[in-house]
Amino acid sequence: MSKTNFEFLDALGQIARDKGISVETLLDALANALVAAYKRRPDAAEEAVVTIDPESGEIRVYGQELDEDGNVTREWDDTPDDFGRIAAQTAKQVILQRIREVERDMKYEEYAGREGDIVTGIVQQTDNRYTLLDLGKVEALLPQAEQVSYERYEHGARLKAYIVEVRKTTKGPQIVVSRTHPGLIKRLFELEVPEISSGVVELKAAAREPGHRTKIAVWSNDPNVDPVGACVGARGSRVRMVTNELRGERVDVVPFSDDPVDLIQNALAPARVREVRLDDETGTATVIVSDYQLSLAIGKEGQNARLAARLTGWRIDIKSETQLQEEEAGYGGQEWAEGEWVENEAGEMVWKPAEGGEAISAEEWSHKAEEAAAEDTDTDAGTAEAGTAEAGTAEAGTAEAGTAEAGTSEAEGSAPAKEEAVAPADSAASSAEEGAS
Repeated sequence: MSKTNFEFLDALGQIARDKGISVETLLDALANALVAAYKRRPDAAEEAVVTIDPESGEIRVYGQELDEDGNVTREWDDTPDDFGRIAAQTAKQVILQRIREVERDMKYEEYAGREGDIVTGIVQQTDNRYTLLDLGKVEALLPQAEQVSYERYEHGARLKAYIVEVRKTTKGPQIVVSRTHPGLIKRLFELEVPEISSGVVELKAAAREPGHRTKIAVWSNDPNVDPVGACVGARGSRVRMVTNELRGERVDVVPFSDDPVDLIQNALAPARVREVRLDDETGTATVIVSDYQLSLAIGKEGQNARLAARLTGWRIDIKSETQLQEEEAGYGGQEWAEGEWVENEAGEMVWKPAEGGEAISAEEWSHKAEEAAAEDTDTDAGTAEAGTAEAGTAEAGTAEAGTAEAGTSEAEGSAPAKEEAVAPADSAASSAEEGAS
């Protein structure tokens, strides 16, 4: 082996060690580049192959003839006399290009398939569009949409983020990370809770409003292990570590249950639920709570109810006991129209009856409702007038009856007078008879 070849192989080996690339990969790239250089010569064979001896560094070019099936029918040594100079000119450019390509591929392969993992980076650059995190060999992109609204990322600060996508580009892998993804909560608990990483405790569901509050439902595969206690830790030490990483975001840990009623009751904690009524057809759960628990169950701006609905997968309607009693008392005898509001081709909202028929607009709906109300008012007024007339007739009849009774009384009152008038006559007659005697 000549001194030149020895220096060439030694330099090639040094580059391979520094860049973490195998010597075989570099030699293969150099051989392909030399084939392309050889074919640019006017007397080159149509097909050729370049071999580089990894021990001696000797470079040989072999011309080839192929049949219709692509099999080699003849091969001969066609190494040009000045091929060493061509190889030297080509080697540097090809090796540097190949090193860049291999480095990009290695970086991509390192993170390809890692969607869903958590990484720790150092904040390098922040603006209104994105934040760059230095992960060591590569940089991660934290877009504005994946950032918590009130968080501020200072230059040089260490930050944990959740990988949502790994893209392969000509400049290397582009790693997109998130601080708002619910998966970040799961990964943080895996780091802090050994029972989760070992599989004894499972995180079944998670619902999150980034920067404000998170609810997670946990389950234990070991009856001797309390899943909630394992996640909270002694005096809240484990959940506090997660909260600190999330910069103060509140985390509620509740036990998971296969029974939807129990799960909904647990999800609405810290509120205490009196009763849960499930409607499987609509996927709605009507939750009854005490009057003084209503605001706690709903939460600030409905936050507790929203998170519970996401955690359980049910649409939750929360009512107090007083509201339920009023509804049952007030709506018991009323009939309700069945149907739904849909958007027509013109983009207007129209009411479509469940039994079919023509859809009507909101304006027509209001007009018909007013007409129906007016008809009800007229009917009520007519009924009232008729009732008043009947009452008047009854009063008139009562008055006539009173008059008749009065006449009867007068007649009865005059009869004794006649008797009294007759009585003296009889007395006189009796006196006359006595006188005659």
